[in-house]
Amino acid sequence: MDARVLQNLFLMIPPLLLAITVHEVAHGYIAYRKGDFTAKLLGRLTLNPIKHIDPIGTVLFPLMLALSGTGVIFGWAKPVPVNSFNFKSPRKDMVMVSLAGPVSNFLLALVFALLLRILLWIPGAGGSSMLVPLADMLWFGIRISVILGVFNLLPIHPLDGSHIMEGLLPAKQAQAYSRLAPYGWMILIGLMFTGILWKILGPFNTLFLVLIVKIFGF
Repeated sequence: MDARVLQNLFLMIPPLLLAITVHEVAHGYIAYRKGDFTAKLLGRLTLNPIKHIDPIGTVLFPLMLALSGTGVIFGWAKPVPVNSFNFKSPRKDMVMVSLAGPVSNFLLALVFALLLRILLWIPGAGGSSMLVPLADMLWFGIRISVILGVFNLLPIHPLDGSHIMEGLLPAKQAQAYSRLAPYGWMILIGLMFTGILWKILGPFNTLFLVLIVKIFGF
């Protein structure tokens, strides 16, 4: 394995773990605020990434992306359990719970960007052997957080976007839409291997990154 690829892989791991952990905790926290204590009772309202690691989504899939050389890396954690029957307004509250994950990732991208901006203000940071890897890690954090947020907004099961769509559609249409759930992963894999997935995600990912670059003056 190329040394640069290996270095980038190690720099990507911390922000990836933080991004997927924050994503799941956001789901569980909003569910908790809406009356569902399932995630809290199971100890999932924690920023300890070990509690959220999924062997495939957190380890294998990101590793395959990193080794592919595409420059794109994202993954997922074990979904936080949510029982919508505990909500006062199940459909409305489920939309809020589902939306919390992607929103938390966009907010985390802004936090990474702010930290990077502060780091770049340090005199000589650009030439410091210690600070350059940290800057790279923060930039990876921005990219990972943005792509994770955009990806999860896709209205394909089991992504957050599908639950948001179900909550926004009229009941009859939502029920019909939910029947597509068993085929969601097949659709995602098909889109991924045909290259269509990145054609969908790419423009939105670029838009958010350009906005962040302009806002923070990178």
